[in-house]
Amino acid sequence: MDVSRIVGQKRPIGYWIRHLHGLTEGALDRSLAEYGLSRRHWQVLNVVSRRPSTPGDIDAELSPFLDRDRPTLAPLAEELRERGWLHGDPALSLTEEGVRVHEELTGKVTETRARITEGITPEEYTATIDVLGRMAANLGG
Repeated sequence: MDVSRIVGQKRPIGYWIRHLHGLTEGALDRSLAEYGLSRRHWQVLNVVSRRPSTPGDIDAELSPFLDRDRPTLAPLAEELRERGWLHGDPALSLTEEGVRVHEELTGKVTETRARITEGITPEEYTATIDVLGRMAANLGG
């Protein structure tokens, strides 16, 4: 398909993906700011909430969010451990306080995600995820 000929599209998909990613990061960071957390902290906490995880497990699951500037999320896991929300070595688990905080943060993240998808039907959301997944597969991802 020659997408350059699609009428009415002023910006390419890459623009919208990057723009939405930045807006999503900002919205989630703001919703977690009162806890002194970023989206990445949330993601680490969320991975560990599902099952005990080593720092390597966390990095593997969240690898799309790693880059040259942040090659590992281990320092964030250590911050969460220092707050008393994680414990264990090498596999990390939530403490009782970590479970409580995770539940609170889940509410904040759910509210933010609802704002992001406001006015979008479940069918539209599903179709968007499907199309983006197929585009990624076309590029080997």
